[in-house]
Amino acid sequence: MTPADVSLYLFYAGVITLAISFLLHVGHTTYLAVAGSVAVGSRYGGLAASTSGSGSSTTVTLTGPERYSAAPRDRSRTLRAGMRTQVGEIAGAFSWLSLLLIGASMVIRALIVGRGPWGNMYEFSIAFAFGILVGHNILGRRYAIRSIGFLALGVALFLVGYALTLPSDIEPLVPALDNAPLLTVHVAMAMISYGIFATSFAAAVGYLIQGPSDRVRWLPSHKTLDEVAYRAVIIGFPIFATLIILGSWWASIAWGRYWGWDPKETSALVTWLIYAVYLHARNQRGWAGRPSALILVVGFGAVLFTYFGNLFFSGLHSYSGL
Repeated sequence: MTPADVSLYLFYAGVITLAISFLLHVGHTTYLAVAGSVAVGSRYGGLAASTSGSGSSTTVTLTGPERYSAAPRDRSRTLRAGMRTQVGEIAGAFSWLSLLLIGASMVIRALIVGRGPWGNMYEFSIAFAFGILVGHNILGRRYAIRSIGFLALGVALFLVGYALTLPSDIEPLVPALDNAPLLTVHVAMAMISYGIFATSFAAAVGYLIQGPSDRVRWLPSHKTLDEVAYRAVIIGFPIFATLIILGSWWASIAWGRYWGWDPKETSALVTWLIYAVYLHARNQRGWAGRPSALILVVGFGAVLFTYFGNLFFSGLHSYSGL
């Protein structure tokens, strides 16, 4: 078995675990939404609910610092996405396992080719999905956002599914891409920023469903969703800006000009402007809340257009599907 085979099999394993994680996240969210209560046995260190007396009070105990004691009328406050379920805990474990497997696959492929493993659409689709997993898992450790995890993971699953339809053969780079340091850094920034923007998209969709009145008890509060979306953009925005600047420098080396309004360049600039508008609008009266969340949904649509646009519009970035 060659190293390339090992990389491929690790990727396949990562796809399977990602699919399982996605389905478990859907199950976790569905359980919270439909059942309206969660009970996890002590074996899993999760949540246990008990009712005393005539049912006038309900005590819900969580592992760690999250502890609640509430009357039935306040029960919705306890049944948020931060509550742990057995399915949710397993879903989180599979999400991390998928990240490790896909990451290991990418590392082996990078060692084989001697550069960042993103020289064509197959490789970058995997890298994009990996970036989403990184953003989702890291932010998920800080914020109780598991009930919206299926949104970001669904995008990642679509990307790896798309990669499975593409040739996985290792081929030499076209001359314009044959700059290993710039290719590695430039596309790595795209991978990270795109992945983080996917998490902001998931939080924005959650906010649009939740609303400022916190009407959906199984979702994080609107304040949490707004903060997650904002934190994600604050991290991803400067990375994406640096990506554009570095890409312009690379264009001057490869094509003899810094900017040529290539479809990829233009859509990347539009994407950057959308997120810049969001950062400005979020703190403006009349734009905070729902309008800002809508901007993030449009912004991630622009991210996907930037990524897939070359499949429909010809340009200097059209080679290798990038």
